Amino acid sequence: MTAGPAPRDTAGDRDRRSRLALLVLARAAGSVAVLWGAVTVTFLLLQVMPGSTADVLLAGTSVTPATRAEITAQYHLDDPLLVQYLDYLGRIARGDLGDSYVLRQPVWDAIGSQLPDTLALILSTLLVTAAGSVVLAVLGASRRRWVRTLFAGAESVVVALPPFWLGLLLLTVFSFTLRWFPTIGSTGPAGLVLPTLALAAAPTAVVAQVLREGLLRTLDEPFVVTARARGIGELALRLRHVLRHALLPAITLMGWITGSLIGGAVIIEIVFSRQGVGRLLLSAVQNKDMPVVIALVLFAAAVYVLANILVDALQWLVDPRTRDTGRPA
Repeated sequence: MTAGPAPRDTAGDRDRRSRLALLVLARAAGSVAVLWGAVTVTFLLLQVMPGSTADVLLAGTSVTPATRAEITAQYHLDDPLLVQYLDYLGRIARGDLGDSYVLRQPVWDAIGSQLPDTLALILSTLLVTAAGSVVLAVLGASRRRWVRTLFAGAESVVVALPPFWLGLLLLTVFSFTLRWFPTIGSTGPAGLVLPTLALAAAPTAVVAQVLREGLLRTLDEPFVVTARARGIGELALRLRHVLRHALLPAITLMGWITGSLIGGAVIIEIVFSRQGVGRLLLSAVQNKDMPVVIALVLFAAAVYVLANILVDALQWLVDPRTRDTGRPA
């Protein structure tokens, strides 16, 4: 049995690959600018904050002026601001994040010890947001106006709730009263449920609203009428055919939400007394621990950048129009 002819590499295929390569390169160049801007803004903000870095290094102890001058010179705190800034950029470009002023350990070690807990919280939040928003959107995309109003009203209430207040409410009801879940400080899977719900509530409501609007628009398309005429059930129709056409705005929104979850994790980790980079960031800002702050800001910016590149790739796969234009529709 002979093999069939290999598919030909047409000029159109090569052109689409070239457009995709240009898109990736443009996003990569933009990513460098975002990371540089994040480091620069953080550096300047820490410089104008009240307090002295030398006091942080000395842990508030009383020392002689000679000892203070020695510490200042050792960490180059007496260098001009521009020199300190360029030194930070050079070390970061080499992957050297320095040592924590307060923890007295390499920044990589300080972050590495807290990162798994934060990543677990973020990943579980994304999963709950994706699954919950699809369920709410499919159930709420009804032709009955009162059903849409009911879902939209409930989602608006959830979005308006402050995450810390919702976290305290969940703790009060499900931990202290019903005792279904562990109280604060738990690191096991059961201890991840309430923090995830508190962090995922608002994103789920927002994405569900966007998805539902897309579903309602798509339900008016001619292919939906054809699918119904072929006897496809309503639920299967929405999940297998309609949902794919409504995903693009939601995918874009999920990219933005992913980048913002680091900030939300700070609040949730404090409310639930969880370990993680959120609490580490708060402590570092309060103590002007610049190496840790800059490293965590870089981490948050990198998450945002990677999420947006992934969004572009998903849009390329989901929407054929992006394969022709080389950019998201």
